[in-house]
Amino acid sequence: MKRNAMTIVIGAVLVVIFALLLFVFQVRRSEVAIVTTFEKPTAQPYDQPGAYFKWPWPIQKVYKFDQRIQNFEGKFRQTFTADNNNLIVTIYTGWRISDAKLFYPKFQGSVPAAQRILEGMLSSAQNAVIGKHNLSDFVNADPKELKFDAVENEIESAIQSELSTNDYGIRLEFLGFKKIELPESVTQTVFDRMKNERQKLISKTENEGKAEAQVIESAADRQAAETIANADAAATRIRGEGEAAAARVLPVFQQNPELANYLLRIEALKQSLNQRATLIFDERTPPFDLFLNFPTNAPGR
Repeated sequence: MKRNAMTIVIGAVLVVIFALLLFVFQVRRSEVAIVTTFEKPTAQPYDQPGAYFKWPWPIQKVYKFDQRIQNFEGKFRQTFTADNNNLIVTIYTGWRISDAKLFYPKFQGSVPAAQRILEGMLSSAQNAVIGKHNLSDFVNADPKELKFDAVENEIESAIQSELSTNDYGIRLEFLGFKKIELPESVTQTVFDRMKNERQKLISKTENEGKAEAQVIESAADRQAAETIANADAAATRIRGEGEAAAARVLPVFQQNPELANYLLRIEALKQSLNQRATLIFDERTPPFDLFLNFPTNAPGR
């Protein structure tokens, strides 16, 4: 009896497990699932982790897809620029399934098939976009003239537009250049062009420096000329004022030369004593000979 009971329990457990396998499916956190009824999607994608009910095959079938970002790297491709130079370019991309209900009928759930379609889009967009740019946008002596970001954005926009137009259920997450190479046949030509561009930049800088130096030199010469002219004008004015003053007092001095001589010596003494200095002098030397006539009891004598 015990053996029969154990057999019944095991059989019941197996039946339950078999029923679960037939009627229940599980979705993991990194997955998205599509349930088809007679190979036609009949419900919205299951993108939340958990267990869900389904009818057993052949009525319904479950397709699961990885909804994480898929990394993809294009092959080395030779592309011609707008100025007919050859570039060897490698581009990397990251994409994910954005709508599993659209993705399934387009590719029958095959990620490699989707990747092949994406590779063809990448090749076409790469040729079209790079073909609109000159080589100087990719190889240039001046870093400011490089346009890597702009070209990457143009390629990404072109691919994303085609994906949306065809309802592939795919979204491009990122795209960028991994490697850009030049064929050996054009490498020396590119280097020569870069050298010439650098030489032009050097010449332009030198010319700008010379022009600026000439402007500064001209300004300095003009300022010096103005300063000299102002000084000459001031000297002429002072000389004129002095001559005018001399002309006014000259008749008086001519009438009384002794008075004029005396006043001049007094003015010289005032200038000598202006700084309150102690003087040691010879009383016989003008204008200090004035002290010879001072009384011996004069103050300060």
